[in-house]
Amino acid sequence: MKFIKPPETIEQLVDRLRRRGMTVRDEAKACHYLKHLNYYRLAAYWLPFEADHATHRFKPGADFDEVLNLYMFDRELRLLVLDAIERIEVSIRALYAYHLAHRYGPHPHLRPDIHRQDGDAYRFNKERLAEEVRRSNETFIRHLLDKYDEDLPCIWAAVEVMSLGQISRWYAGLKARRDRKMIADEYGMDEQVLRSFLHHLTTVRNLCAHHARLWNREFTFTPRLPKRPAHLARSLNAAAPRRMYNTLTMMSYLLDIICPGHHFRQRLLELMEKHHIAPGAMGFPDGWRELPIWKEAKK
Repeated sequence: MKFIKPPETIEQLVDRLRRRGMTVRDEAKACHYLKHLNYYRLAAYWLPFEADHATHRFKPGADFDEVLNLYMFDRELRLLVLDAIERIEVSIRALYAYHLAHRYGPHPHLRPDIHRQDGDAYRFNKERLAEEVRRSNETFIRHLLDKYDEDLPCIWAAVEVMSLGQISRWYAGLKARRDRKMIADEYGMDEQVLRSFLHHLTTVRNLCAHHARLWNREFTFTPRLPKRPAHLARSLNAAAPRRMYNTLTMMSYLLDIICPGHHFRQRLLELMEKHHIAPGAMGFPDGWRELPIWKEAKK
């Protein structure tokens, strides 16, 4: 079957929303946002207001301004999460380079013997890193390539051109558990938990970078939940593993270590209060404000 639906004007889209039961108080405002945000982009945010998804009829009281409020909250949430991920990414790069250089010398990434050889993972990682190095215009990268004979620059320079996805794969690809453990110990975490969370965080980062929805999203890959430290384990919600709550809690824990005095929790709470967000859609459990990680936000 071919898709034969004709495009509709912005005004026709507003009329469609009204026919389905949504209140549109300011038509010019609605037209403006539908023009610049796209009908199908906003559709994800009015799903909770639908009484019947098959007919797209809205519940009584569904209001375009409330849909727009959810969208604005999600946009600000992505920016907050991206800022936190940047700090975590920079930290894991630094610790990876520091510990491996001290154990194996300046070029551990050129030693296949310390990396897993199942499949083509090591070769793939090395090729991707070489590609990033070739594309880099960083002065320090160009200097190292011009001056020294190795295929790739020393690890403390090379990590600076790795993406979060790449550093996650390099970390997971270390053969010896002790190598993964010495990095995870810096965060007081089990190496399997850190490996899993970095994989998950790569997905979250990509969603943010492509302006995709975080609010009420269900993740396909969920990170392994830690059993220690105790205050982190008690703060997580095993009943909602696919929602955003556990991600936010794990990020907050890591930020406590990476940048003490950060304001991530406070900013998140203020954002939720500003937009009057019911946190259940993101997997926040009942009584979450009294859980150890989040209780600290009140101090």
